Amino acid sequence: MINGEQDMKLKEKICIVTGGARGIGREICSHFLKEGALVCFFDLDETEALKTLNEFNKEFGTLKAYFFKVNVADKESVESSIEEIVKKFGRVDILVNNAGITSDNLILRMSLEEWKRVIDINLTGTFICSKYVSKHMVKQKSGKIINMSSVIGIRGNIGQCNYSASKAGVIGLTKSLAKELAGRNINVNAIAPGYIETEMTKKIDDKFKEKIVSMIPSGKLGTVEDVAKTAVFLASEDSAYITGTVINLDGGMGI
Repeated sequence: MINGEQDMKLKEKICIVTGGARGIGREICSHFLKEGALVCFFDLDETEALKTLNEFNKEFGTLKAYFFKVNVADKESVESSIEEIVKKFGRVDILVNNAGITSDNLILRMSLEEWKRVIDINLTGTFICSKYVSKHMVKQKSGKIINMSSVIGIRGNIGQCNYSASKAGVIGLTKSLAKELAGRNINVNAIAPGYIETEMTKKIDDKFKEKIVSMIPSGKLGTVEDVAKTAVFLASEDSAYITGTVINLDGGMGI
């Protein structure tokens, strides 16, 4: 059930969520909409994105969610879309840099292309979106930027040098950007999810999944809703005095 207006944490906030067509990004969009935000989500998968947009329109009404076909690693694509959003709505209050990919391989087999593709989307894409949104947030002297890191960016993982490096880079970017923008009333934080139940984890072999769960003190995988609720907290005024922080959302795996 949609919150009563008086209870909405993000009422009339203009939000951008990258990688918003499915999984964690879609759930973040849905929670933001429930909290009264207007959501513009970026994605490259037009078929999936239009399906998601149609579902949002049915649940929340039209003119609440907007889809932009954007490659976050493409400067021109990002810049033009952000300018269009600002021209249409006047500002950007919240940016969630969620778009990300994996391309796993042992380093002896990993091609330069596999390395660069993951870095380009996960890290450079976060930089590009933050750069062009920051310009407007600095002018309006307010804003929230939420970057999606990962427990893998903290702990590392076999076969994921590219992904781990990209997500560790997101943490460094988050902390530096938080220092740069704090004086302009802009909060920059990161979420580092552990193993979350998604379509991808559903495909993991049961024995391997049991091994993963055995490493998690809480004894279970997280959910996309867990991540979305954390994003709402960081996007709302409830977190007004929090910046440069990485929230480990991993059931204690990082302890």
